[in-house]
Amino acid sequence: MRINQVVPNFKANTTKGPIDFYQWQGKSWVVLFSHPADFTPVCTTELGRIAVHSPHFEKRNVKLLAHSCDKLKSHQDWVDDIKDYCRDIPGDFPYPIIGDESRDLAVKLDMIDEDQKDNPETALTVRALYIISPDHKLRLSMHYPMSTGRNVDEMLRVIDSLQLTDRLPYVATPANWVPGEKVMILPSVKEADIPKLFPKGVDRVTMPSGGNYVRTTTDY
Repeated sequence: MRINQVVPNFKANTTKGPIDFYQWQGKSWVVLFSHPADFTPVCTTELGRIAVHSPHFEKRNVKLLAHSCDKLKSHQDWVDDIKDYCRDIPGDFPYPIIGDESRDLAVKLDMIDEDQKDNPETALTVRALYIISPDHKLRLSMHYPMSTGRNVDEMLRVIDSLQLTDRLPYVATPANWVPGEKVMILPSVKEADIPKLFPKGVDRVTMPSGGNYVRTTTDY
């Protein structure tokens, strides 16, 4: 799927009952993340740490939705393992896991190749992370190999960036940015508009090329 493409609606069975995606999403952001199989060690740590951090997603108006191609009964047994491994998960397991035995949803969401969906070896490559805004658009996607676990702090960081730049469409966040640090002012912003948009001031960097395109501020 492409950035800003509308994620198609779907219905699915989950560990917390059936959902109609658009209705379930409501006016929230969604992190939809898929896994190759239940009872895999790296994925166990991921679902556990995401569950531990679920309050941080909630305060950002983000819902969590996991996906795997195993059966719901398998998911439920796996959740018991995850809760035993990650003892700091607060309360009940906080988010649903989709059961997609047919892999049809994985194909619909471009998580695996249609031609390979029934090949168990290829199906193991299903490992995508999508951040979806309330208008159902795909705002960010990341694909990971089976050997590398996701970084929950990075998930929260990019959500903060997306939500900030939606609120202030004339800024962007630089490499390694975290909330509170300087943001970049887009080149399309005219110098004459700077005092009105950023009354607390901006910093300007003159480049060897003679360009003055790097303008930063903490006034947001």
